[in-house]
Amino acid sequence: MAQIGRLNKLTIKRKGEEGFLLDGGESGDVLLAKKDVPKDCQPGDEVEVFVYVDRGKCLRATTQKPFATVGQFAKLRVAANTKSGSFMDWGMQKDLLVPKSEQQDEMAEGKSYIVYVFLDEKTNRVAASSKLDKFFSLELPDYDEGEEVELFIFGQSDLGYQAIINNSHVGMVYKNEVFKKLLIGQRLKGYIKKIREDFKIDLSLQKLGYQNVGDSSQIILKIIKDLGGKIAVTDKTPPEEIYSLFGVSKKTFKKAIGALYKKRLITIDDKGIKLAVPRKK
Repeated sequence: MAQIGRLNKLTIKRKGEEGFLLDGGESGDVLLAKKDVPKDCQPGDEVEVFVYVDRGKCLRATTQKPFATVGQFAKLRVAANTKSGSFMDWGMQKDLLVPKSEQQDEMAEGKSYIVYVFLDEKTNRVAASSKLDKFFSLELPDYDEGEEVELFIFGQSDLGYQAIINNSHVGMVYKNEVFKKLLIGQRLKGYIKKIREDFKIDLSLQKLGYQNVGDSSQIILKIIKDLGGKIAVTDKTPPEEIYSLFGVSKKTFKKAIGALYKKRLITIDDKGIKLAVPRKK
Protein backbone atom coordinates (compact mmCIF):
# COMPACT_ATOMS: atom_id res chain seq x y z
CA MET A 1 0.00 0.00 0.00
CA ALA A 2 1.41 3.38 -1.02
CA GLN A 3 1.92 5.76 1.92
CA ILE A 4 0.92 9.33 1.18
CA GLY A 5 3.44 11.96 2.20
CA ARG A 6 6.28 9.50 2.56
CA LEU A 7 9.01 7.95 0.43
CA ASN A 8 7.89 4.64 -1.07
CA LYS A 9 9.62 1.95 -3.09
CA LEU A 10 7.08 1.01 -5.76
CA THR A 11 7.24 -1.30 -8.76
CA ILE A 12 6.62 -0.02 -12.29
CA LYS A 13 3.57 -1.81 -13.74
CA ARG A 14 3.35 -0.35 -17.21
CA LYS A 15 3.86 2.71 -19.34
CA GLY A 16 0.89 5.07 -19.79
CA GLU A 17 0.21 8.14 -21.88
CA GLU A 18 1.27 10.59 -19.14
CA GLY A 19 4.06 8.53 -17.65
CA PHE A 20 4.59 5.26 -15.79
CA LEU A 21 1.96 3.62 -13.61
CA LEU A 22 3.32 2.31 -10.32
CA ASP A 23 1.84 -0.49 -8.25
CA GLY A 24 0.42 1.17 -5.13
CA GLY A 25 -1.09 -2.06 -3.78
CA GLU A 26 -4.44 -1.46 -2.06
CA SER A 27 -4.11 2.24 -2.89
CA GLY A 28 -4.34 1.49 -6.60
CA ASP A 29 -2.07 2.71 -9.40
CA VAL A 30 0.13 5.73 -8.80
CA LEU A 31 1.16 7.92 -11.71
CA LEU A 32 4.80 8.90 -12.11
CA ALA A 33 5.01 11.72 -14.67
CA LYS A 34 7.30 11.31 -17.69
CA LYS A 35 9.63 14.08 -16.53
CA ASP A 36 10.30 12.18 -13.31
CA VAL A 37 10.92 8.73 -14.79
CA PRO A 38 14.52 7.64 -14.11
CA LYS A 39 16.61 6.88 -17.17
CA ASP A 40 16.42 3.34 -18.59
CA CYS A 41 13.58 2.30 -16.24
CA GLN A 42 11.39 -0.57 -17.43
CA PRO A 43 8.22 -2.32 -16.17
CA GLY A 44 9.14 -4.54 -13.25
CA ASP A 45 11.79 -2.13 -11.93
CA GLU A 46 11.44 -0.69 -8.44
CA VAL A 47 11.77 3.07 -7.94
CA GLU A 48 11.85 5.25 -4.83
CA VAL A 49 9.23 7.98 -5.03
CA PHE A 50 7.41 10.51 -2.88
CA VAL A 51 3.64 9.92 -3.04
CA TYR A 52 1.08 12.73 -2.77
CA VAL A 53 -2.51 13.60 -3.71
CA ASP A 54 -3.06 16.16 -6.47
CA ARG A 55 -5.90 18.68 -6.76
CA GLY A 56 -8.02 16.09 -8.51
CA LYS A 57 -7.60 13.79 -5.48
CA CYS A 58 -5.55 11.33 -7.55
CA LEU A 59 -2.40 9.63 -6.31
CA ARG A 60 0.76 11.00 -7.87
CA ALA A 61 4.45 10.20 -7.43
CA THR A 62 7.66 12.12 -7.95
CA THR A 63 11.33 11.26 -7.65
CA GLN A 64 11.87 14.64 -5.99
CA LYS A 65 12.63 14.27 -2.29
CA PRO A 66 11.29 16.81 0.23
CA PHE A 67 13.34 18.13 3.14
CA ALA A 68 10.93 16.29 5.46
CA THR A 69 8.15 13.72 5.09
CA VAL A 70 5.01 12.96 7.11
CA GLY A 71 5.88 12.25 10.73
CA GLN A 72 9.06 14.31 10.76
CA PHE A 73 10.12 17.63 12.27
CA ALA A 74 12.07 20.12 10.17
CA LYS A 75 13.25 23.71 10.00
CA LEU A 76 11.66 25.30 6.91
CA ARG A 77 11.57 28.79 5.44
CA VAL A 78 8.36 30.68 4.69
CA ALA A 79 8.21 31.31 0.95
CA ALA A 80 4.90 33.21 0.93
CA ASN A 81 1.98 34.20 3.16
CA THR A 82 -1.66 34.00 2.07
CA LYS A 83 -5.09 34.28 3.71
CA SER A 84 -5.17 30.52 4.21
CA GLY A 85 -1.75 30.30 5.81
CA SER A 86 1.98 30.25 5.16
CA PHE A 87 3.61 28.29 2.34
CA MET A 88 7.02 26.87 3.18
CA ASP A 89 9.86 25.84 0.92
CA TRP A 90 10.38 22.13 1.51
CA GLY A 91 12.40 21.28 -1.59
CA MET A 92 9.43 20.41 -3.80
CA GLN A 93 7.87 22.07 -6.84
CA LYS A 94 4.83 23.09 -4.77
CA ASP A 95 5.34 24.65 -1.35
CA LEU A 96 4.02 23.13 1.89
CA LEU A 97 1.07 24.83 3.63
CA VAL A 98 1.01 25.66 7.32
CA PRO A 99 -2.67 26.62 7.85
CA LYS A 100 -3.28 29.63 10.08
CA SER A 101 -4.97 27.32 12.56
CA GLU A 102 -1.72 25.32 12.85
CA GLN A 103 0.57 28.29 13.54
CA GLN A 104 1.82 28.71 17.10
CA ASP A 105 2.74 32.30 16.29
CA GLU A 106 2.20 34.37 13.18
CA MET A 107 4.80 33.49 10.57
CA ALA A 108 6.84 36.08 8.70
CA GLU A 109 7.79 35.67 5.07
CA GLY A 110 11.48 34.83 4.59
CA LYS A 111 11.96 33.53 8.15
CA SER A 112 12.47 29.88 9.12
CA TYR A 113 10.46 27.92 11.70
CA ILE A 114 10.43 24.45 13.21
CA VAL A 115 7.37 22.55 11.98
CA TYR A 116 5.95 19.05 12.05
CA VAL A 117 4.82 17.52 8.75
CA PHE A 118 1.51 15.64 8.95
CA LEU A 119 -1.20 14.15 6.77
CA ASP A 120 -4.58 15.91 6.93
CA GLU A 121 -6.98 12.98 7.29
CA LYS A 122 -9.90 14.99 5.90
CA THR A 123 -8.22 15.92 2.63
CA ASN A 124 -5.37 13.38 2.40
CA ARG A 125 -3.13 16.37 1.70
CA VAL A 126 0.26 16.89 3.32
CA ALA A 127 0.47 19.94 5.59
CA ALA A 128 2.62 21.25 8.45
CA SER A 129 2.17 22.70 11.92
CA SER A 130 4.31 24.82 14.22
CA LYS A 131 2.24 23.72 17.24
CA LEU A 132 4.86 21.13 18.12
CA ASP A 133 3.65 20.07 21.58
CA LYS A 134 0.69 18.08 20.29
CA PHE A 135 2.97 15.91 18.14
CA PHE A 136 5.36 14.80 20.88
CA SER A 137 4.91 11.22 22.08
CA LEU A 138 2.73 10.73 25.17
CA GLU A 139 4.11 7.24 25.78
CA LEU A 140 6.51 6.73 28.68
CA PRO A 141 10.09 6.98 27.45
CA ASP A 142 11.63 3.54 27.04
CA TYR A 143 15.32 4.30 26.63
CA ASP A 144 18.37 2.86 28.35
CA GLU A 145 20.88 5.18 29.96
CA GLY A 146 23.79 5.54 27.57
CA GLU A 147 21.66 4.59 24.54
CA GLU A 148 22.62 6.36 21.31
CA VAL A 149 19.77 8.40 19.82
CA GLU A 150 19.11 10.85 17.01
CA LEU A 151 18.59 14.43 18.16
CA PHE A 152 16.93 17.40 16.46
CA ILE A 153 17.62 20.74 18.16
CA PHE A 154 14.43 22.80 18.20
CA GLY A 155 14.72 25.28 21.05
CA GLN A 156 17.04 27.07 23.44
CA SER A 157 16.56 28.34 26.98
CA ASP A 158 18.64 29.50 29.94
CA LEU A 159 19.16 25.85 30.86
CA GLY A 160 20.41 24.69 27.49
CA TYR A 161 19.08 23.23 24.26
CA GLN A 162 15.80 21.40 23.77
CA ALA A 163 16.03 18.41 21.47
CA ILE A 164 13.56 15.99 19.93
CA ILE A 165 14.70 12.41 20.52
CA ASN A 166 14.25 9.87 17.71
CA ASN A 167 11.51 12.08 16.27
CA SER A 168 9.37 11.36 19.33
CA HIS A 169 10.21 12.53 22.88
CA VAL A 170 11.77 15.75 24.14
CA GLY A 171 14.97 16.06 26.13
CA MET A 172 17.45 18.68 27.32
CA VAL A 173 21.17 19.15 26.63
CA TYR A 174 22.40 21.40 29.44
CA LYS A 175 24.47 24.39 28.36
CA ASN A 176 27.28 23.69 30.85
CA GLU A 177 27.85 20.40 29.01
CA VAL A 178 27.90 21.92 25.52
CA PHE A 179 31.32 22.86 24.18
CA LYS A 180 30.45 23.59 20.57
CA LYS A 181 27.90 25.80 18.90
CA LEU A 182 24.54 24.16 18.32
CA LEU A 183 22.03 25.52 15.83
CA ILE A 184 18.24 25.40 15.86
CA GLY A 185 17.27 22.82 13.25
CA GLN A 186 20.53 20.89 13.61
CA ARG A 187 20.48 17.08 13.58
CA LEU A 188 23.13 15.13 15.47
CA LYS A 189 23.74 12.01 17.51
CA GLY A 190 23.40 12.08 21.27
CA TYR A 191 23.03 9.79 24.27
CA ILE A 192 20.44 9.27 26.99
CA LYS A 193 22.05 10.51 30.18
CA LYS A 194 19.19 10.13 32.62
CA ILE A 195 15.41 9.67 32.74
CA ARG A 196 14.08 11.50 35.77
CA GLU A 197 11.22 10.49 38.04
CA ASP A 198 8.98 13.01 36.28
CA PHE A 199 10.03 11.31 32.97
CA LYS A 200 11.97 14.35 31.78
CA ILE A 201 15.04 13.28 29.84
CA ASP A 202 18.59 14.58 30.27
CA LEU A 203 20.82 14.21 27.23
CA SER A 204 24.54 14.13 26.53
CA LEU A 205 26.41 14.75 23.29
CA GLN A 206 29.12 12.30 24.36
CA LYS A 207 29.18 8.61 25.22
CA LEU A 208 28.79 7.89 28.89
CA GLY A 209 30.97 5.94 31.26
CA TYR A 210 34.04 3.79 30.69
CA GLN A 211 33.52 3.26 26.98
CA ASN A 212 33.75 7.00 26.43
CA VAL A 213 36.95 7.21 28.46
CA GLY A 214 38.50 4.37 26.46
CA ASP A 215 37.57 5.88 23.10
CA SER A 216 38.67 9.35 24.18
CA SER A 217 42.03 8.05 25.46
CA GLN A 218 42.93 6.69 22.04
CA ILE A 219 41.82 9.88 20.29
CA ILE A 220 43.82 12.08 22.69
CA LEU A 221 46.90 9.87 22.39
CA LYS A 222 46.80 10.09 18.59
CA ILE A 223 46.39 13.88 18.64
CA ILE A 224 49.38 14.28 20.97
CA LYS A 225 51.45 12.08 18.64
CA ASP A 226 50.32 14.14 15.62
CA LEU A 227 51.39 17.33 17.43
CA GLY A 228 54.94 16.11 17.90
CA GLY A 229 54.54 14.20 21.14
CA LYS A 230 53.71 17.05 23.48
CA ILE A 231 50.94 19.57 24.07
CA ALA A 232 50.61 22.56 26.42
CA VAL A 233 47.37 21.54 28.11
CA THR A 234 47.04 21.61 31.90
CA ASP A 235 44.33 21.63 34.59
CA LYS A 236 43.99 25.37 34.03
CA THR A 237 43.18 25.03 30.31
CA PRO A 238 39.60 26.29 29.63
CA PRO A 239 36.97 23.61 28.78
CA GLU A 240 36.27 25.30 25.44
CA GLU A 241 39.91 24.97 24.39
CA ILE A 242 39.98 21.31 25.39
CA TYR A 243 36.84 20.63 23.38
CA SER A 244 38.29 22.48 20.39
CA LEU A 245 41.42 20.30 20.52
CA PHE A 246 40.00 16.91 21.45
CA GLY A 247 36.22 17.05 20.95
CA VAL A 248 35.46 16.02 24.56
CA SER A 249 34.43 17.73 27.78
CA LYS A 250 37.07 18.65 30.36
CA LYS A 251 35.67 16.02 32.73
CA THR A 252 36.04 13.27 30.12
CA PHE A 253 39.46 14.63 29.15
CA LYS A 254 40.75 14.36 32.73
CA LYS A 255 39.49 10.78 33.05
CA ALA A 256 41.07 9.81 29.74
CA ILE A 257 44.40 11.45 30.65
CA GLY A 258 44.31 9.61 33.99
CA ALA A 259 43.87 6.31 32.18
CA LEU A 260 46.79 7.05 29.85
CA TYR A 261 48.97 8.09 32.80
CA LYS A 262 48.24 4.86 34.68
CA LYS A 263 49.34 2.91 31.62
CA ARG A 264 52.53 5.02 31.59
CA LEU A 265 51.84 6.19 28.06
CA ILE A 266 52.19 9.88 28.97
CA THR A 267 53.87 12.13 31.49
CA ILE A 268 52.25 15.19 33.03
CA ASP A 269 53.82 18.33 34.49
CA ASP A 270 52.89 21.99 34.97
CA LYS A 271 53.81 22.74 31.33
CA GLY A 272 51.53 20.13 29.75
CA ILE A 273 51.46 16.56 28.54
CA LYS A 274 54.18 14.53 26.80
CA LEU A 275 54.35 11.06 25.38
CA ALA A 276 56.27 8.79 27.73
CA VAL A 277 59.67 7.54 26.61
CA PRO A 278 59.53 3.74 26.30
CA ARG A 279 61.59 1.99 28.93
CA LYS A 280 64.60 0.03 27.74
CA LYS A 281 64.37 -3.66 28.41
